[in-house]
Amino acid sequence: MIKLNIFAIVISVLLAGIANAAEIYNKDGNKLDLYGEVNVNHFFGKNDNNNKIDDSNVHIGIKSNTKISDQLIGFSNFELENKTNKSKLEHQNINSLSYIGVKIADFGSLDYGHNYNILYDINSWVNITPIYAIKSISNVNNYLINRNYNLLTYRNTDFFGMIDGLNFAIQYQIKNIEIDKISNKTIFNNKNSFGLSANYNIGWGITLGAGYSKFNSIFDNQQKDINNHISNNNDEGWNVGIKYDANNLYLAAIYSKFNNVIKSDNVEDLMNNDSAYIVNKTKDFKLVGQYLFNEIGLKPSIIYVQSKGKDLTATSYLHKQNLIKYISLGASYYFNKNIIAVVDYKINLINNNDNFNNKYDIIKDNLINLGLVYKF
Repeated sequence: MIKLNIFAIVISVLLAGIANAAEIYNKDGNKLDLYGEVNVNHFFGKNDNNNKIDDSNVHIGIKSNTKISDQLIGFSNFELENKTNKSKLEHQNINSLSYIGVKIADFGSLDYGHNYNILYDINSWVNITPIYAIKSISNVNNYLINRNYNLLTYRNTDFFGMIDGLNFAIQYQIKNIEIDKISNKTIFNNKNSFGLSANYNIGWGITLGAGYSKFNSIFDNQQKDINNHISNNNDEGWNVGIKYDANNLYLAAIYSKFNNVIKSDNVEDLMNNDSAYIVNKTKDFKLVGQYLFNEIGLKPSIIYVQSKGKDLTATSYLHKQNLIKYISLGASYYFNKNIIAVVDYKINLINNNDNFNNKYDIIKDNLINLGLVYKF
């Protein structure tokens, strides 16, 4: 019933055509905002099943805050994602965010729950396209890279109010174990992990940033022994980035390095078949450029992404292989700030041997994406 009510609210907002209908309650120091987007898009090209791809989805979020005192504010954020390209039997809502916290004036904020991982603070600088996030090995929902559960996060803005533009965050992931009810095996096991990030706006539209994460693999020792050359003590990742955002021009570049990262989002893939694998060492490079023509509402963009893996678990491929490598040429047209039309042409630069690409379902074809987004 709750699921239906949430979507009923969204549909009513869309049908009413109300712009900026985010604030739905604001009284006596309590504020509730509704946000989200409806994203319909289609890829023309080949995926691993040689079929055309529909990747439409809906995101719905609720943000709230309450004034406890002049120095203390409580807040929460809850977000659902619904893949509208699924059949009725597969249709389900995915919990994207759910956390609660408090903010104490210049001291900073502390929250706990399902949240963005600490390395995403910098990685988000390149995930700015309206249709989909830039795809790379570092987008998996594992460790402290993209999103995860049991995250305790402390954030500080302007360094306790003393240095404008200097922000930092510290994150701790509390141990979590999930047992498969059928096999009685541990299928999700993250031990205590931590990470930190910082960014500094030096002026002139330029911001520098970096992040570091020391995590423990989601695999228990037995699963990790699936390949004994994987290090049990070197699970970590870091990224550095720079961005420029001024005068309608946006540029961003990020370099990342990870040890023992899983390509597959589904841990069971590694247990049940060999199409998933661990990459001992991964290097990511992402570059984004955009320019907004205000007069006509047009924003062309160019994106370059490369993820290179080394020391894969498959014994036949222990040398370096490109996991992802492409250039994307696209444009967004803003009918207004709510409705956006998008076209994107992905030029795949993967040149691995076909045996490797086929074994691990690495797409090597070019793709054209057409989409329409409604944001509120």
